[in-house]
Amino acid sequence: MSQGGVIDGLEFARAGATRAGALEITDLPRLSELGCSAAQIRYVIRGGDSAQGRPALHVDATGTVELACQRCLESVAVPVAVHSELELAASQEAIDVADDEIDRVLASRSMAVAALVEDEVILTLPMVPKHAQCPAGMEDTDSGGERTSPFAALAVLRTGRTKS
Repeated sequence: MSQGGVIDGLEFARAGATRAGALEITDLPRLSELGCSAAQIRYVIRGGDSAQGRPALHVDATGTVELACQRCLESVAVPVAVHSELELAASQEAIDVADDEIDRVLASRSMAVAALVEDEVILTLPMVPKHAQCPAGMEDTDSGGERTSPFAALAVLRTGRTKS
């Protein structure tokens, strides 16, 4: 386990430095708050220049996180693959007034590596995590293998009769 420590963003970018490591769920508190029960993320952060020639951090992260399937509420492993270029901005105002699609982050002398990686991982998570073949989805078929309407099931409850 490695929490990654902190970096001086501009100096890290100018030096072309690299930081690599692994993060677990205990290193990623905001993922825990989002309902993630486990995480194993390997990351590499490289300093350098953006495509526009400005100081930037290049974040690559891969791994898996365990989230609750929104169909059956059981745990589902969600693969994570992040490849981001974060241009370093000198002020929050520079970020706010930018009128382009460039991802920016506020540069500081103490940027938490785990927080940078966690931000990028959170942005890639599905809005509605679910199993590719969820067991809960299989229960919607009758004995003949045909999909039954949930409204037909409600009608049976209401009238107490089954369709003939």
